[in-house]
Amino acid sequence: MTGSQTAAVDWAARRLVVEAGDSFDDTVAAYEAAVPPYPAERIERLAAEGAGWTEVLDLTGDAAPHDFLIYWKIAADGIMRLAGDTARCAAYLMGNHTIAERMYRHDPTTMLYAPLRTVITQSPGGPVLFATDQPSLQFASLGVPEIAAVGVELDRKLAALLDALRLPVPAGLTG
Repeated sequence: MTGSQTAAVDWAARRLVVEAGDSFDDTVAAYEAAVPPYPAERIERLAAEGAGWTEVLDLTGDAAPHDFLIYWKIAADGIMRLAGDTARCAAYLMGNHTIAERMYRHDPTTMLYAPLRTVITQSPGGPVLFATDQPSLQFASLGVPEIAAVGVELDRKLAALLDALRLPVPAGLTG
């Protein structure tokens, strides 16, 4: 090894939290209907066949009606209930690998923030909340203009998803 690189980057994050008007279960169901699971078997088949990126783009476009897919989910409340906690929580990794690639080509460190983390929560007696961090701020922290531009695009796509779910859209996502 001829040298080493060390960096500490401070950056400001913005958590977006919006109140859902429906029940926890209805909000989860609506979210999961709008953001379907990542089609792992179909993508793996394309990779095994040596398909081109165009086929991946086409498959993803068909699979992600609102531009996002769920890569991972945990019903955190199930395990937390064992400790006596009664809050509801479904946590997700939501994203789109074809959008992530447009950032990855400039810096693979983008995978720190792609896919996006989202949660749907409800404290006992409280409202149902949808929360995530604002994508543009996460990606701008990498200091690459091309990545930052895709982050702003993700803000708009997140706003469109929230609108499709009939959830309030924070002003910072659209302007």
